[in-house]
Amino acid sequence: MKKKELKLIECPRDAMQGIETFIPTQTKVEYLQLLLNIGFHTLDFGSFVSPKAIPQLKDTAEVLGKLDLSETKTKLLAIVANQRGAEDAVQYDEISYLGYPFSISETFQKRNTNASIEESKVRLEDIQNKTVKSNKELVVYLSMGFGNPYGDPFHEELLAEYLLELKKLDIKIFALSDTIGIAEPAIIERVFKTLTPEFPELEIGAHFHTTPNSWEEKIDAAYHAGCRRFDGAIKGYGGCPMAKDELTGNMPTEKMIAHFSEQEGLEIIDQTALAEVIKLASVTFPQ
Repeated sequence: MKKKELKLIECPRDAMQGIETFIPTQTKVEYLQLLLNIGFHTLDFGSFVSPKAIPQLKDTAEVLGKLDLSETKTKLLAIVANQRGAEDAVQYDEISYLGYPFSISETFQKRNTNASIEESKVRLEDIQNKTVKSNKELVVYLSMGFGNPYGDPFHEELLAEYLLELKKLDIKIFALSDTIGIAEPAIIERVFKTLTPEFPELEIGAHFHTTPNSWEEKIDAAYHAGCRRFDGAIKGYGGCPMAKDELTGNMPTEKMIAHFSEQEGLEIIDQTALAEVIKLASVTFPQ
């Protein structure tokens, strides 16, 4: 069996979206441009959603127009939450992937996209049709992928049921999202050991949120259970605004890179560009 490629997905969009102070467009462009030089598989760079919902990313189209993509192999991903956002996003040839947040929690799905799970299925089918016609791929983020704080049902068999249903739409890439940072290694291992063998034709990744001291145990559990696609954000910036612990942020990319540096299959990372972007991150993201 062919060994799966290890893919690192950088998510500055996730890091930026919760910041109230508007980051100037040119500052975003300079930060993203450095990220494009590092060697990530994909850059989750922006979103096409209502400016009222996420004002920080209202300039996504303008940012995209200023990026130089001539010398990068990194592909761009943009988040959409409905059909209108998808219609906007598919107009840009520079974008390779559209991402849609689909929750197995009815409560969180309504909070996040103002739609029920059944309504989201209808949206998802339409978005997938638009994506395919535009020669792009859809990435579905299964939020609450490792637990549920709202009392809604959660177990790995439920995840499998949704994957079985959604793959009928010919969606091939999924990211299980630890939306509020509650995933424990035993749960992570159980989930991936259940899903990876059952759906070998799918790419099932991990989008973890984590405290500073729990990042390594999470990626270790996922990796050894078969996961080869990992989302992160430089210095762990970002995270879910509903997280109870203020220290809960995104998976720190630079720590993942160091951790995986000796793993066969890790794409070559430009360490000079990485060092530059780590310095710039402190300026880009107001504390």
